[in-house]
Amino acid sequence: MSIEIIRLSAGNASLLDKVAEDVFDDDIVPVRLAAYLAHETNLMFLAVADGLVVGQLAACIHRHPDQPTELYVDNLGVAEAFRRQGIARRLMEAMLALGRSLGCEEWWVGTEEENDPARRLYESFGDKGHLAAFYEYDLEQV
Repeated sequence: MSIEIIRLSAGNASLLDKVAEDVFDDDIVPVRLAAYLAHETNLMFLAVADGLVVGQLAACIHRHPDQPTELYVDNLGVAEAFRRQGIARRLMEAMLALGRSLGCEEWWVGTEEENDPARRLYESFGDKGHLAAFYEYDLEQV
């Protein structure tokens, strides 16, 4: 079975009508998808097998007035039946190439300390990772 890596756009968003389990954390919400695609700094690649989305990688470009432009890899998911086939690496390589072409000078990603498969993938690009604290808030409660 051939896996095609495709950059998501408004023109091919219907690809998300057929998504395998475990690719995204939750169901696709059409209004959120439209808002996501409306911003050029939001980037996503899909891994597609026979019309079924079996993987995705979402990223965004962060621009700063005092730091290099960076590519933040926000989310990566591959359906369980398709893991350990190099799909995540292919998605990462496609995204990093796109980031370079869009002027990003650095990239970064975070994952949970116990997520060994993700850590092995990210460490294969040359960094051993850094400990960090993470805070998450509901804006309605702050």
